[in-house]
Amino acid sequence: MSDRDRRPSEPAGLDGLPPLYSIAKGEVVSVQTYGAFVRLPGYRKEGLVHVSEMSASRVENASEIVDVGEHVWIKVIGREVQGDKVKLSFSMKAVNQGTGRDLDPNNVMAEQDSRRRKQFRDQTSNRITLEAVLNTTCSKCGCKGHFTKDCFSAPGLQYALLPEEDDEEPQQQPSTAAQHQDSDKKKKKKEKKAKKKSKKRERKESESDSSSSSSSECKSKRRRQEHERDRDDKKKKKHKKHKSHKHS
Repeated sequence: MSDRDRRPSEPAGLDGLPPLYSIAKGEVVSVQTYGAFVRLPGYRKEGLVHVSEMSASRVENASEIVDVGEHVWIKVIGREVQGDKVKLSFSMKAVNQGTGRDLDPNNVMAEQDSRRRKQFRDQTSNRITLEAVLNTTCSKCGCKGHFTKDCFSAPGLQYALLPEEDDEEPQQQPSTAAQHQDSDKKKKKKEKKAKKKSKKRERKESESDSSSSSSSECKSKRRRQEHERDRDDKKKKKHKKHKSHKHS
């Protein structure tokens, strides 16, 4: 048996394409800013070498690395079928450009790059739209999402549910407790104000007492001084009279 018979059959749409992770030498047929298209001998389909797969260092423009007509070594790292189109992805950094030796024999870099491409793939065609469970309109209530037989609304008067008594009691309790707290706070404020007023009165009374006592002391001193002056004056007068009698 030949090698072709031993290989597993290719998926539909991938017949006649280079095998995945195979290495070959091709010719650059077109250069764009985002990458270069390479054609392999014996294959009609061209593959894209993205700028991120040209070198291990950052590449801004593909024209910095390759030119049209140049022959380069590539490694097939991706084969995708999208409808009638088949996309081939090549890598130059995974192959030694001088000898053609595989620099990624375990395909670690290739798998990482494929995961990265899947994460950033455009998924706009697979948008999820959220709609009603049933795209119907009820003839009773006019609402969407259910049949008429499943509608709970009945013609006539409509009543609203009243809250239970157990639910009302706990609501009243906190209100009464809040009222008690407010009354306690007001009482405390009044008591504080009364204490302040009483303290002010005591201070005023003490000041008035001290002032009255000081004024009484001053008056008593003045009286003493006046009394002593009168006594001294009387003594002087007596002494003068006594002298005058002697001379006479």
